[in-house]
Amino acid sequence: MLSEERYQRILQILSDRNAVTVTELSQQLNISESTIRRDLNALADMGKLNKVFGGATALTQSSGIYETNVANRANTMSEEKTAIARYAATLISDDDFVFIDAGTTTLRLVDFIGKSRATFVTNGIIHAQRLLQKGVETYIIGGRIKPLTEAVIGTLGVKSLEGLNFTKAFMGTNGIDMNAGFTTPDIDEARLKETAVKASYMTFVLADHTKFRRVCAVTFAPLRIGCIITDACPDQQYSEKTIIKEVNK
Repeated sequence: MLSEERYQRILQILSDRNAVTVTELSQQLNISESTIRRDLNALADMGKLNKVFGGATALTQSSGIYETNVANRANTMSEEKTAIARYAATLISDDDFVFIDAGTTTLRLVDFIGKSRATFVTNGIIHAQRLLQKGVETYIIGGRIKPLTEAVIGTLGVKSLEGLNFTKAFMGTNGIDMNAGFTTPDIDEARLKETAVKASYMTFVLADHTKFRRVCAVTFAPLRIGCIITDACPDQQYSEKTIIKEVNK
């Protein structure tokens, strides 16, 4: 395998996982660990990755205002989202007043909600429909509907949350970064997320490992606001900023 081909494959693996060890790369690419170490050093010198002890981590990615639609995101990291959602559903008690954010991982959460006497509020159109199908008490906030994410956002949406005091909020995010915190591409969506987080006693952010080291245009909350439920945390430094719960697929 030519060096350029190895570089591309290493970067692709790192893009998918955010962090990888020398041993893992050696096994996946069927290349000696000494060669992998040289490749990682070369890629680090090119500014393509962060070289760390025993492996490498991805650089922070900035996606600005770019965002894909719900249909495209629904099938991405499917097993990871399912594991995260399954665990998150166990945190809901019958006496809870719950906010469920729009998003593909939070939609999986709805699928795992069984018979419950909890009350649910959401800004997700599909989320509300599925909650109703489960026969639980459901409210949807009012406001502008964003076609790309099928979420209710905007000033009216923020006002709909005023005066509400949630026991728990389950939030989605587009990016998680040590400095930028939790981020999303849309200003109006960020303001609604920010309001929901502030209105909640406990906040859980549902995010697979690909969301780490990503920074979008707008921060809606700092890392310290709650617990991140994820399939894998790529860097233990995040545990110094907030609570991390890793779940198995």
